[in-house]
Amino acid sequence: MKSFINRFMYRLTLAFNFKNQPLMMQGYHDRNGVYLPEVKISNTTFIQDRNRLVLEDHVFIGHYNFIESSNHILIGEGSQVTNYISILTHSSHRSIRFYGSHYQNKGELKGYIKGAVVIGKYSFIGPHATIMPNTKIGNGCIVAAYSYVDGDFPDFSIIGGNPAKIIGDTRQKDQEFLMNEPDLIPFYESWAGKQF
Repeated sequence: MKSFINRFMYRLTLAFNFKNQPLMMQGYHDRNGVYLPEVKISNTTFIQDRNRLVLEDHVFIGHYNFIESSNHILIGEGSQVTNYISILTHSSHRSIRFYGSHYQNKGELKGYIKGAVVIGKYSFIGPHATIMPNTKIGNGCIVAAYSYVDGDFPDFSIIGGNPAKIIGDTRQKDQEFLMNEPDLIPFYESWAGKQF
């Protein structure tokens, strides 16, 4: 009997919490009203200043992310932003220390960081990464989970650490795989060009 009641309560909870369940929403109207049918964004991702966020088609943005785009963010075609990621275009972490309790009373703050973020095409951002203002991640990159990413990273970088640095090249891993799956080479070269 207890098992039956537990199953019933579980199903009842699911039914009433449906609105709170993480869901992937497919399709996105960009700031110009263009419909991108293959964009997928979780209902649990918070986007601040959505009108300054530029997405290309086939972008995936997973659950529980914070995207602050007041100073412009571009996420290139086919990129994947997984879960629990912060993408920031401003940060007061230095200026609040400099000003202390006077922080709120100042206009233009010294030490305040702001700038655009660019994530290139077909890049992958691992869970719990933080991407800081003025960061450019190239095409075909991988950002390892829990990385603190700040600066410019060239195409095909494997990026990891706190602070993040280049720890590898995706082309090396891709070449190993493509040698065993040569039918995928034309697809790969259609966006990456001839790499090998």
